[in-house]
Parts: sequence; C-alpha cells; structure tokens
Amino acid sequence: MKISLFYEFPLPRPWSEDDEHQLFQHGLTEVEAADKAGFSTVWLTEHHFLEEYCHSTAPEMFLAAASQRTKNVRLGFGVMHLLPNINPPARIAERVATLDHLSNGRVEYGTGEGSSVAELGGFNVDPADKRAQWEEALEVSIRCMTEEPFSGFKGEHVEMPARNVVPKPLQKPHPPVWVACTRPSSVEMAAQKAIGALSFAYTGPEALKERVDGYYRDFEEQGAPVTPAINPNILAIGGDLSMMVAKSDEEALKRLGTGGGFFSFGIMHYYLTGMHTPGRTKVWERYQEAVKEDPTLAYGPGRGAIGSPDTVREFLRGYEASGVDEIILLLNPRSHEGTMESIEIMGNEILPEFIERDEKAVADKAKRLEPVIEKVEARRRPSEAPLFDETYAFGGLPTGRNKFTAGEIPEAMAEINEGRVKAAQQEKAAREAAG
Repeated sequence: MKISLFYEFPLPRPWSEDDEHQLFQHGLTEVEAADKAGFSTVWLTEHHFLEEYCHSTAPEMFLAAASQRTKNVRLGFGVMHLLPNINPPARIAERVATLDHLSNGRVEYGTGEGSSVAELGGFNVDPADKRAQWEEALEVSIRCMTEEPFSGFKGEHVEMPARNVVPKPLQKPHPPVWVACTRPSSVEMAAQKAIGALSFAYTGPEALKERVDGYYRDFEEQGAPVTPAINPNILAIGGDLSMMVAKSDEEALKRLGTGGGFFSFGIMHYYLTGMHTPGRTKVWERYQEAVKEDPTLAYGPGRGAIGSPDTVREFLRGYEASGVDEIILLLNPRSHEGTMESIEIMGNEILPEFIERDEKAVADKAKRLEPVIEKVEARRRPSEAPLFDETYAFGGLPTGRNKFTAGEIPEAMAEINEGRVKAAQQEKAAREAAG
C-alpha cells in the first residue's frame, strides 16, 4: 500500500495579513520534507469560494512550485474540476501537460465534477448537467493531450474546433487518470471506465475491503477503457485518515487539538447543512461550538494516523490489509510544526516497511492482472473521434457579431511600421546633413 498526503489548505479564522502567504510557504516546506521521507504522492484538491475550509483554488500553481523543490514524490490533482465553466478542457490539457514536463513526468490526473452550491452556483452550473459535463470534458481533455492535432468535438456541453494543443504530456500517452468517488456507485463507474478511483472512505478498513474487492470485480467483469491508458487502482481518503505523529500518543493528541474533525465539519457545512454568507460566516467558530456540544467531532485515537509510531503503524497496517492500493492522509489546520515532525517520524520509522511491501505487491498485482487487462482491453470501443480535416485552416482577423473586427494587432503593427518609417527618414536626414 502506498501512503500519500492530501492538501486542502484549510485556513480557520481569524486571519492575519500574512496568513495565506504563510499557508503556502509552509505547504512547500512540508512537501519538500515529504519527498525526502518517501511519501508516494502529494494530492492537492481544487475548490472555489469555500473560505476557511479550503484555500486551494489553483492547484496547478502550487504543484508547479512543489515540482521544483522535489524529485520523487508524485504530484496529484485531487481533483481538478472538469466542468467547462470552471476549467475548459483545452486549458486543463495545457496545464496538466506543462506540469508533467516541469515535474519530469510525476503528474497524477485526478478529475471530478464538483458538488457544492458555492461552486456550482458560483460558476452557473446546473447540477443536473455535471456528470455529462465531466464525461465530455474528460474525453476532450485527454484527446487534447494525445491527438496531433485535436480534431474537434461537438457535444451537448463542450464544443471546440480542431487545434493542436501544446505541449503534450511527458508521460505517454498521458498521466494516470482518476475520478473522485464519494459513493459506491461512483467506484463502480470508475472500474467500468478502467480509471482510478479516488474513494472517500469513512467506514474504516473492514468495510473498505468490500469496496476494494468490488472495484476489481467490476473492473474484470465490466471494465471497458475510455482513455488510451487504463489505471486500475483504488485509493482511500476520508475523515478517518488524519495524520499527527509524535513520540507518544499523548503528545500527538495534544498537537492535534480539535482540528482533526474540521475536514468532515467543513463538508457538512458547505455541502449539506450549513448556510453561508460570503466573507461573513465564521466556519471555524461554528466548528468549535459544535465540538463543545459533541467532543467526538474532534478526532482521537483510532480515527486516523494519530499517535506514537507504534500506534500509527498498526493503524496503517489495518488499511493495508484491506487491499487498497493507496491511502491519503489529511493534514491538520494550522499545525505546521506538528506536521513537519509527523513527516519526519513517518519517514524514519514507519514508511520504509510499507514501501518495501508495496514494491512486491505492485509486482504481484501486475502479474495477477495480466489476463484481466487482456479481457478489459478487448472491450475497448473504437474511437468515435472525427478524422482531422486536412483541408481545414484558420487565420485572419477575429470577427464577431455586427461585423465587429478585433483590429488591435493590425493597428499596433501599423504604428510600429509608421515608427520605423519615421526613424528611417530621420536617419536619412541626419546622414544628408552630415554629408
């Protein structure tokens, strides 16, 4: 089992002027340490307008910076929103491919639809359309990464003419593709499409085993690839996967404080029960009030990788026994020092044995899946992408309604040419006067 980190960049109020700057700087320092410690992947979410709960609004920017401070840890979008109003597919392809080059081929392409009123409403997306938008955008973004040129697409939600989208990713044909799965039916869908499942698991390792077994059963029996490269993997992330490691259980709990439950509370607030006034509602304050009423909202022993090395080791072994390919550990709000110590202890005392066993597990899995993948690939449907029209070309000035012409460039070029003519005339006059 691979062990990775998950960044939401929560920032509870009250805020000082330097808090957001410090948040990202601390994150980069932590990721650099995680790379040296041996964590598999750093996954970074994308959310918009979810103040306090998540300030990770431009994951490609942070991951690009992290790529220059790390060498081995993989860099995952966990996830990028594929709704065209938020991220047009061609722009997704450009950003993913650019990061893939900057990181020397370490990108994991996690995708999702989005679910909150804040985001769907903020970008004018009808929730009834989001699955269809994701499906179209996934197809177009992957085709933009792999076709030379992309031959065009006209769907219900995405329409784009032929263009050669550059750069192309370093990983060929494209980085591994994942989808966020909040329900068992989503995990089933991921298996059927032969892509990775980023599965939210709040039920512990015992129930997770059923989900893992179901994913691989559906992959074998119904998997039909929708991307050029398949990605048969399932990982777990959830409210019960916070991380705070210290020399003793008592010290870990002290450093964790009440922050470990903020992830789940934030989901409830923004996705289910909360009413939010932008820039006014104090989410952390509400969380603290809720913890006073019900202390179990703040996580303790057994509800995450929380405690001494021995405690955390046994906790992780339970998830390893479920057969899940990877788990993602959440980081506590405003806990930079504790997080840094946790990463160091994980690297020195816990990760090595899991990394060693994972290397063997990956080799055994590849051998076991060989005949399964052959069956899955046999179900691959022929591409329905249109052939590129070799007579197609574009050029000239952009024109719009009412015969509007975007003439900025011709005017600028005329001004440049006029300046050149004047300069030449002045130079000639100066030579004549001197001669």
